[in-house]
Amino acid sequence: MALEVKGKLLQKLDVVSGESPRGKWEKQEFIIETDDQFPKKVCMNVWGDKLAMLEKVAVGDSVTVSVNLESREFHGRWYTDVKAWRIERNADEGSMPMRPQDEPPLDLGAPSDDLPF
Repeated sequence: MALEVKGKLLQKLDVVSGESPRGKWEKQEFIIETDDQFPKKVCMNVWGDKLAMLEKVAVGDSVTVSVNLESREFHGRWYTDVKAWRIERNADEGSMPMRPQDEPPLDLGAPSDDLPF
């Protein structure tokens, strides 16, 4: 299952590494706080070469994270993994134009006769 989560990067945890029968591995967990009406903190992780994506964003940045969710059972308990496969820094809302520059500003104070009703 692939999802997109938007929020603020709160924390980057230390890189963890190890070795398995398939070779060496590295992962790093990070915490974001969602932009929902009732914000939630979510712990996510990146593996291997995807660690470079996390290096490009700073704590406090507004980000959009594309993740895959996967749960698996181990000795009768279920564990859910939230793996990030894309992390993008969101542009500051204050610096982005709200409309194309060549359009005149919308005057909300004046009545308009061209309404369809």
